[in-house]
Amino acid sequence: MGFEPPRRLVRALGETYGDGAADWLGRLPALAGEALSAPGREAVAERVVAPGGRSSLVLLVHRPDGTRAALKIAPPAAAPALERAALAHWNGWGAVELLVPGDLAAPGDALLLERLHQEVSLRSLPEAKALLEAAGTVRRLWVQPPPGHPFETVAERTGAQTGQMRAAAAREPELEPLVSAALAAREELLAGGTESFLLHGNFRQSKVLSGERAPWLAVGPEPLVGERAYDLARLVRDRVEDLIASPGGPVTARRRIKRLAESLEVDQARLRGWTLFRAVESGTRTLTAGRRQDGELTLEFAGWL
Repeated sequence: MGFEPPRRLVRALGETYGDGAADWLGRLPALAGEALSAPGREAVAERVVAPGGRSSLVLLVHRPDGTRAALKIAPPAAAPALERAALAHWNGWGAVELLVPGDLAAPGDALLLERLHQEVSLRSLPEAKALLEAAGTVRRLWVQPPPGHPFETVAERTGAQTGQMRAAAAREPELEPLVSAALAAREELLAGGTESFLLHGNFRQSKVLSGERAPWLAVGPEPLVGERAYDLARLVRDRVEDLIASPGGPVTARRRIKRLAESLEVDQARLRGWTLFRAVESGTRTLTAGRRQDGELTLEFAGWL
C-alpha cells in the first residue's frame, strides 16, 4: 500500500526525535506491510487516518473475516510495548480493546485494535458534558497495576522532565519563577504521595473516542503508575485556547479543578499542584520545540494556578 504519512505526524516526530524520525518514516511502508501480513494478524488496509496523531500512524483495516479494526504503528521510542501491556491489562474496560493481545509483539511494534469512530472524540461535546463523560471514563482505568509490571512511576517520569524545564528557564529568565513553583510543587507532591494506580498518562478529551461496544473508550495511553491526581491534571487544561480567550478563564480553570476533584474524590490541592507542574512542563517543552504560541498559551494558563 502506498501512502503519505500525515503532515502532523511528520512534524511532531521531527520535533521529538530529530533526524531519527526521517529514518523511521522512510521505513513506514515496509513496517505497515509486515504488520498487515503477520500470521494471526492478517488485515487489508483501507486508508490512513488523517490528520491522525502526533506519535503514531493509524490505518483503518479489515480482517479476513470482515472484522473492522485499526492498525497502530509507532516508533520504538514511543514504547508501544508498554501501551500493549496496559491495554491488555485493562482488557477493554474503559479503553480500546487490543484484538491480538498475545505475548509476542507484532512486527514493527504494531497494535491491532478495535475500530472506534476516529472522528468523534469528547471534544465534539459541549464542555460540561465532555468533562462528565471524561470523568466516567478515566475512573474505569484506575486499577491496580499487574504484578511485576514494566511501567515507570510518576516520580520517574516527572524526574526525567525537570532537566528541560530548568534549561528553558536558563534560556528565558522570565520563566524562572513559574518553573521554580512547578518544581517545588512536584517535590511536595512526591513527598506526600501514597497511591499506586495504573494511569493513562496522557488523558484528555481528544483521547476518548466514540465506540460501538461502549459509548466512550480511551485510546493512546502513555501508561505509568502513581496517583490519580496526576492523571487528571492534563484534562484540567483541555480547550486551553478557549480558556485563554475567555475573560473568565482563570475562574473557569479553578472551578474545573474543584469539580473534577470532587466528582472523582481526588484531593483538590494535589490536583492543582500536578496541573501546575504538567502545564509548565508542557509549556516549556513546546517552547523548546519552537511552537511559541502554543507554549505561551499553556504557560499563561499555568500562571493562573
